Amino acid sequence: MNGPTRYVPDGSYRRFGRVVLAGSPLRLFRLGAAGERVVERIESGEPVDASTLTDRLLDAGAVHPAPAAVGPVAGRVTIVVPVHDESPARIDAVRAAAVRDGVELVVVDDGSSRPVPDATVRLAVNAGPGAARNAGLDHVRTELVAFVDADVELPGGWLDGLVGHLADPAVGLVAPRVRSAPGSTRLARYERDRSPLDMGDEPARVRAGTRVSYVPAAAILCRTEAVRAAGGFDAGLRFGEDVDLVWRLDTAGWRCRYEPAVEVTHRPRPDWPAWVRQRIGYGSSAAPLARRHPGALAPVRTNGWSAAAWALVGLGHPGPAAAVVVGSSAALPELLDDVPGDVAVGLALRGNLLAGRNVADAVRRVWWPVLAVAALRSRTARRVLLASLLAGGHPLRALDDVAYSIGVWRGMLRERTVAPLVPEISGWPERRDVRRADR
Repeated sequence: MNGPTRYVPDGSYRRFGRVVLAGSPLRLFRLGAAGERVVERIESGEPVDASTLTDRLLDAGAVHPAPAAVGPVAGRVTIVVPVHDESPARIDAVRAAAVRDGVELVVVDDGSSRPVPDATVRLAVNAGPGAARNAGLDHVRTELVAFVDADVELPGGWLDGLVGHLADPAVGLVAPRVRSAPGSTRLARYERDRSPLDMGDEPARVRAGTRVSYVPAAAILCRTEAVRAAGGFDAGLRFGEDVDLVWRLDTAGWRCRYEPAVEVTHRPRPDWPAWVRQRIGYGSSAAPLARRHPGALAPVRTNGWSAAAWALVGLGHPGPAAAVVVGSSAALPELLDDVPGDVAVGLALRGNLLAGRNVADAVRRVWWPVLAVAALRSRTARRVLLASLLAGGHPLRALDDVAYSIGVWRGMLRERTVAPLVPEISGWPERRDVRRADR
């Protein structure tokens, strides 16, 4: 950052003297006297200078920057919009937003059946969103580039709340919250609450395997040099090209941020068939992404104790499962001996409960075809399937997950890989494995 910056503690943040527990995944930071003074200033809302400690807290998702307002964005940003057979009214709305904000606009006609009037670039055939965005990137001359879909409504000032994050030279990408447009239909109401483009109301460091593991390219603001250095979007991906770009930027050392204080609105699919096709398309990206980023798409990440406990529950042995939970919960206070015992036990119990929810999600989203076959002969498999459906809550969640899983399995057959089915199970950490940031 240029100069002192205010930071906001993450929702997971808890401090016990010179020990901080925070981040995604949860990490432990042991602080010296100077570090304690830094976090006290962060907690009180005072700006602090960048340091090794603030970098570690940022990278862990333990704190998030609250950058100061910046000057006008005019002349600093170019918006790139890929369009394919899009409504002229929607394209005009994006043009009007660019004029309002005083920024450049590059419209890429991705092989529309009727050529888009005044398009900056026209591709002869429909090449997909990744290729279209890359074609637009070639025409960008500003330091920052915003990739925006034509079906996104951009409120006034939306760029102002994002540009400040890029005052940090380590930040390569920042994304707003993408809310589904409100509506009266059942589909619109469901999307408003459960859109896969909506990453929630908490700021985050974006990284695979964390609370916010990706952000959609429906609306993202990037450092132009970072995207170019990464090679742009992968034109071979029709879906998941935005996820891939975020992960490549992160691997290259750029910070990617999610800023929910800025909201844009995305129009949901107009009907159920289009909605189902969208979900199948999203699922189809899992296998190619798993090939490009091994381990990043594990359907469940948990430790061996939680995995064993829930396996015993599924097999109909709740007593031994409870014993495993109690044993693992009793072991954590010894590992975290500078954290209050009741807090450590609570963390262990919540971790086991979260693992159960994640297993239920994985059953509905990727594992259910295997269990469905097993259920023909196994009462245990039928029990697990029923429990996972009940855990989904909303009745449309099952349809959502089944559609996504169809895409996952199609993709696995096409890519000849089962990587999207493989969980990541770690051992219970030893004391030397606890991550720390001494200062």
